[in-house]
Amino acid sequence: MPEPRTRRPHVFLMTATLVALAVTLPAQAKASAELPALTPRSETAALYDDEAGGNSDADDPAIWRNSADPGRSLVVATAKEGGLRVYDLDARLVQSLPAPAGPTPDDAPGRFNNVDLVQGLKLSTGRADLAVTSDRGNDRLRFYRIDRDRAGGPLTDVTDPAAPPVFSADQDEINEQTTAYGLATWTDRATGRSYALVSRRERTSVALLELLPGRSGTVGYRKIRTIDLPSTFRLPDGTSWTPCGEPGELPQVEGMVVDAANGILYAGQEDIGIWRIRADLTGTPRLVDKVREYGVPGTYDEATEECTPGTDPGYGGTHISADVEGLTLIHEADGDGYLLASSQGDNTFAAYDRELADGNEYEGGFRVTAASATLDGSEECDGAAALNAPLGRRYPDGLLVVQDGDETPQSDDRTATGFKFVDLGDVMEALDD
Repeated sequence: MPEPRTRRPHVFLMTATLVALAVTLPAQAKASAELPALTPRSETAALYDDEAGGNSDADDPAIWRNSADPGRSLVVATAKEGGLRVYDLDARLVQSLPAPAGPTPDDAPGRFNNVDLVQGLKLSTGRADLAVTSDRGNDRLRFYRIDRDRAGGPLTDVTDPAAPPVFSADQDEINEQTTAYGLATWTDRATGRSYALVSRRERTSVALLELLPGRSGTVGYRKIRTIDLPSTFRLPDGTSWTPCGEPGELPQVEGMVVDAANGILYAGQEDIGIWRIRADLTGTPRLVDKVREYGVPGTYDEATEECTPGTDPGYGGTHISADVEGLTLIHEADGDGYLLASSQGDNTFAAYDRELADGNEYEGGFRVTAASATLDGSEECDGAAALNAPLGRRYPDGLLVVQDGDETPQSDDRTATGFKFVDLGDVMEALDD
């Protein structure tokens, strides 16, 4: 059963909510406009989410650093049904890998949603760096060994053929596509064991999976535990609130990142805000920041498939607009640094102090805007990845890669997306001002 074409399930909610927030929009628009505007150095070729483009839709990047030759590092990125793309630091395509098909032509096709890296995992064939991706179409994780100079391309599929579904009981349930969605990897410094944290599409669940090296250099996993974040919230006026959405859909999590220095997971619940959770999924989750639309009531109209918002009660945050999307960390040598979040609703990025002692306080933000008529900025950003380490002459101060959900120029009948490469030195300068 082929999956319906890509849709952004919360865009209608966000748009309608902003209409309801018209009184506060001028101040918000002014605040967004006053943020520093950064320009990308380069961009990948556009991906097209249609049959001619291989149903490719840019979503989430990860940056792999070549320690032997940093200037030859790579960016690994998901293209959903289009599989994986590998780029060099000039944003040129190095390798393209297809997503695996479903078991039969009537089953949902493979669809790579998010990607992250594991460094130095001990396999039966020796230690290796891996790219790990969530295959939402098949409800599984897939693993790719990274060998920069391997003939045929740097990535090799090393997924255990017996890897089980992450959430689904059978193929019929997989075809419903409430499947593996957001992804973050993590190596526990105390034990040396590596894990993946995986969220579930259209649900509030997050699962902890231990990565298990198998025979012949393959990698599988086993589920340790699962938690469910709230879908209904008690507001200060004593009422309960659930964000408006299609019937049966709960407020999902996608953007996630783990701070391995303290074992903390940050998870972006798209219509709610950013959670801070122990990466082993024990303890009580804490909401670090809320989206501006938090607490706004809405009524779903089945005829229009849109939400009609009510009056804003004023319980939301002031820094991010739904959806909160890609999360990534910037580490600094002194132990400080930032948690970055894509504020998709207003096309900005918000930065929070990554030190727990400072309560993850808001530190500022920026926008990624057009560098020229042919090199545009980032809009409707999904995934983001930052690496604060020298990457050769091209990026001596590190690199930020962000998804562009509205790649331009594009024709009227084709949806185009891609990735923008931004000098991390520019980001740090903007945040330090």
